[in-house]
Amino acid sequence: MSTSALRALADAGLRALETDDPALFALLEADHVRQRDTLAMIASASLADVSVSACESSPTGNVTAEGYPGRRYHAGCAVVDEIERLAIDRARTLFRARYANVQPHSGTTANQAVMTSVLRPGDTVLGMRLDAGGHLTHGSTASFSGTYFHGVGYGLDDSGLIDYEEVARLTLEHRPRMIICGASAYPRTIDFQRFRAIADQVDAYLLADISHIAGLVVAGLHPSPIDAAHFTTTSTYKQLYGPRGGLIVMGRDADAPAPRGDRTLSELLQHAIFPYFQGTPRLNTIAAKARAFAMAATPDFRELARRIAADASALATAMSRLGWPVLTDGTDNHIVLVDVSARQLTGAIAEQAAERCGIVVNRNKIHHDKYGPRVTGGVRLGTNTLAARGMGPEQMTECAQLLDQVWSAAVATGTTTFDLDPDVRTETEQAVLSLCKRYPLPHLLFGTAVA
Repeated sequence: MSTSALRALADAGLRALETDDPALFALLEADHVRQRDTLAMIASASLADVSVSACESSPTGNVTAEGYPGRRYHAGCAVVDEIERLAIDRARTLFRARYANVQPHSGTTANQAVMTSVLRPGDTVLGMRLDAGGHLTHGSTASFSGTYFHGVGYGLDDSGLIDYEEVARLTLEHRPRMIICGASAYPRTIDFQRFRAIADQVDAYLLADISHIAGLVVAGLHPSPIDAAHFTTTSTYKQLYGPRGGLIVMGRDADAPAPRGDRTLSELLQHAIFPYFQGTPRLNTIAAKARAFAMAATPDFRELARRIAADASALATAMSRLGWPVLTDGTDNHIVLVDVSARQLTGAIAEQAAERCGIVVNRNKIHHDKYGPRVTGGVRLGTNTLAARGMGPEQMTECAQLLDQVWSAAVATGTTTFDLDPDVRTETEQAVLSLCKRYPLPHLLFGTAVA
């Protein structure tokens, strides 16, 4: 299909949606406007470039292609084979990896595939506890990871940093088959080499989940785990500005022998994704991943990553100066954790109050939190989207002041209910809209913005 035919197909689809399904079109339009006119100060997402979205909406989604390039179980896969090979090559180059699997539908699927490829039900997994900043897939009983396997959790020291001595002690005590490092809400640098040294003491596998910091890793702003960990996983939408999906990469251990049989570790992973967990891959999403990987390899992306980190540091400083306790007194990445309970709020109230005024944040459990996960005593802030809009450190003071204005005016009437002065809400909404107009959503991440 020629480029002009592909463009015509996309245009026809949008026109048909607007004409034939106005209700759905209106909802899609409404959410676009919501994103355009609100401040997304969250750590768990970024913005997909329109060229990434174009790949997702391409006809490659029509292709059924179970298996891997050159070894499909269906015909008609010659072109999509090349697309997947391109995505694999770009992922390996981007992460300086020896092996890449671009088929996982999510970061959770990627973790699931890694764990089940080398572990057996009941094996012990050591991962960061949820209340310390870990993820559900790192051994929580709310997830498959703590149901099919025996999860043991490590936490933080009194400074809010990873307690490596506890990790070492628990490793010797429980002798886990796998240690998981990486986090969902941890604002400081992770010492992957130290984790590997601990894992090697008991011959455990090390899985590094870098879903939140993948962009900083490929930009050289955070140490890479590729050769420190046996397996590295990431989602492709949090900080790689790509589509919803997952990725598995491996470094020096890709060709290491598997624990059972005559396969290598990377060959085990191939089988774990297909046919063990997934059927046909989403080739349109794989194309979108290939596009995102290409953009992440550019100097422009490295500049964006530097802005992400600088913005987070500036935001943490600004929040602290306004009297909001910032955990670990700052950040090394894009995450800023704020203890709102210190000022008689809960994370649930802070999240809702901010959203009423056009600011999107998310409640998050913090170290020594007295509240459960639906309430929490903290808020997790992130700068991925703010940086993509072109905001620099100087705008972070303005963002912090907007949050302070809302949170200072919110009066708790319960753990999840509150009163908010209507005048404060109106004033903040207008200020947020003004800031969003000054820094509009980018059309292209490194190109022209659109209204």
